[in-house]
Amino acid sequence: MASLNVGNLGEYLREQRRSAQLSLRQLADAAGVSNPYLSQIERGLRKPSAEVLQQVAKALRISAETLYVRAGILDAERDRDEVETRAVVLADPTLTERQKQVLLQIYESFRKENGFAGAEDGQATPGGAPAPGAVDTPSAEPRPRVVDGSDTDPRRTAG
Repeated sequence: MASLNVGNLGEYLREQRRSAQLSLRQLADAAGVSNPYLSQIERGLRKPSAEVLQQVAKALRISAETLYVRAGILDAERDRDEVETRAVVLADPTLTERQKQVLLQIYESFRKENGFAGAEDGQATPGGAPAPGAVDTPSAEPRPRVVDGSDTDPRRTAG
């Protein structure tokens, strides 16, 4: 993981805020953070969480991933599709936190099965091998088995 570069993040946030023609107070209100806290982030004095960065990105109508990379939370070379998929699931206001976590677990199990998964979450590495300290968690739903080319999923009925 890259080191936190909050100075660069703060400068970038200030530029984005000014180009959106928002005052510090307006952005703080829109993002749901305090004015002094946002000011400290812009001056490089505070290290915001990923959640705060997501709120600020939404208020500025920019990519949260861009802020994560600038803050050093994400490596710039990280799989863009995986990041975007996770962000969409986490940002969906119609899902409960539990539903979001279950969806992400299912997503990770499919990625693991296909040989791709993030080692930072204790999942498989891109080669498919378990990451050090990984715990194999069962998927939320049993997978159908294929026997003699026919689908034997017990949820399906002949008809």
